[in-house]
Amino acid sequence: MEQVSIAPLVVFRIIFGGMMLGSIIRFWLNGWIEDLYIKPVFFFTYYGFEWVKPLGETGTYLIFIVMALSALMVMIGFKYRLSSIAFFLTFTYVELIDKTNYLNHYYFISIVAFLMIFLPAGRNFSLDVYFDQQKKLTHIPRVFIFTIQLQLGIVYFFAGVAKLNYDWLFEAQPLRIWLQPHTDLPVLGYFMDKIWIAYFFSWFGAIYDLSIPFFLSFKKTRGYAYFFVIAFHVLTRVLFQIGMFPYIMILATLIFFSESFHVKLLGYISKPFIRSKELIHSEGRAFHFGSLFKKMFLTFIAIHFFIQIILPFRYVLYPGKLFWTEQGFRFSWRVMLMEKAGKAFFYVTDKKTGRVGETMMDNDLTPNQEKMMSTQPDFILQYAHHLEKKYKAMGMVDPKITVDCYVTLNGSGSRPYINKYVDLTKIKDGFHHKWWILPFEESAN
Repeated sequence: MEQVSIAPLVVFRIIFGGMMLGSIIRFWLNGWIEDLYIKPVFFFTYYGFEWVKPLGETGTYLIFIVMALSALMVMIGFKYRLSSIAFFLTFTYVELIDKTNYLNHYYFISIVAFLMIFLPAGRNFSLDVYFDQQKKLTHIPRVFIFTIQLQLGIVYFFAGVAKLNYDWLFEAQPLRIWLQPHTDLPVLGYFMDKIWIAYFFSWFGAIYDLSIPFFLSFKKTRGYAYFFVIAFHVLTRVLFQIGMFPYIMILATLIFFSESFHVKLLGYISKPFIRSKELIHSEGRAFHFGSLFKKMFLTFIAIHFFIQIILPFRYVLYPGKLFWTEQGFRFSWRVMLMEKAGKAFFYVTDKKTGRVGETMMDNDLTPNQEKMMSTQPDFILQYAHHLEKKYKAMGMVDPKITVDCYVTLNGSGSRPYINKYVDLTKIKDGFHHKWWILPFEESAN
């Protein structure tokens, strides 16, 4: 198996650990730990992960401290394997607490953190090597670097595939809605309310996502491609509030550059303390697979990427409009593809007395949770079961929970979303089709 310099993997480790540490500090300073994981009294769990619970104020801050320390340790390469495992477990645990906070780039971070556990990214330019020179590697099989490159390529490519839909390409939605409020921007603001600019950005975005992994993979086009990576993500950061994701992608895609580029970059980082060429290429050895480990690793990688490739297409197993039903929507790199808003009214019926009353959500949900719940069927079902338990605890023997919900998708007009006659307490969550979602009608009533 072809051996290449370990430098690209080392640089990626430093970037990944550093960006994660910065993101956690930013998250803490903005008060989001308290707002998202301490103040809420109810959390929307993922199906199959109902056992993941919030840890209370002390436990939550403690897990973020462990997460920050493990990110720092990944960056400097101290106890690398242990710190990689700790970061993956803490970060993923926090993300599983409440799916209200789901973002594609959080999913991406969990995947990369998981992959990094199995890669020898701490075997050079690290404290582990400083304390034990026997651990030092100068060269590794190309497959280790290709693993990260392929994961990045999948994110981009499937984000492009997801844009190949009628609303995005032929209605320029939701960009026609999202761009108009930005007319106050310097220079660019003049164009933001022009319909043609929404179409241009829509088509350019699709072409960019579909092609950028391939252009980054070839030396002749890599420099031009990276210019577009920077321009694209800076522009999206200016126009949309999407946190650290643009910066993460700008820096992460450096792994597509040559080995010599990364050696020079390490030289810049280490200057004036040590010459990076000596650090990377001297007094070390190459990584060689044992036959059993090679088979195990390649099998693991094959299974991982097989899942990554088929998971975005699971939506074809469900009837209806994907953006309407959202069945098979998450974990498929569908990034910022729709403008969806709704309002849900829950009603409880006491079967014993026949009395019907509307239930208020203010005491159960934060404004953001209520907003997210009102447009996503699995949230609605989960909240209905929460209400069932709540009213049973108040003495109601067999409460019936129904919802009258109205949703608008990409400016199409508000329309009924859920069958308001269905008792949601009698429905169990799962991967089966949610038949109680009303079909999307092309023209709203």
